[in-house]
This record gives sequence, structure tokens and C-alpha cells, in this order.
Amino acid sequence: MIDPNLLDILVCPVSKAPLIYDEKAGELKCKASGLAYPVRDGIPVMLEEQARTMTDEECQ
Repeated sequence: MIDPNLLDILVCPVSKAPLIYDEKAGELKCKASGLAYPVRDGIPVMLEEQARTMTDEECQ
């Protein structure tokens, strides 16, 4: 689980757009950049090289 206050201030380091927390996948997703950042042990890993590229369907 991500602290809602933290989620309010986190943005994608690539696009500076807001992130959406996908608890099931354990990722913070950015539709603007098409990247999904992993959350490991409750800590977001906000490194572009650690992010995965989302599919076109996920970005919609």
C-alpha cells in the first residue's frame, strides 16, 4: 500500500504527469509516458531504467 499523501506528490520523472497506483500489479502507472514503475516493499522505485513500458491498452 502507498501512503495517499505520498501518492498526491509523486509524479512521473519522465513526463511530470500524475501517477496511478495499481495495487494488484504493485506498480505506479503513468499514462502520459506509458511507463509503469515498480513498488517494492512499499517503496516506489522511480527510476526510468527500472520501469516497464506499458502496452497500448494499458495506456488508454
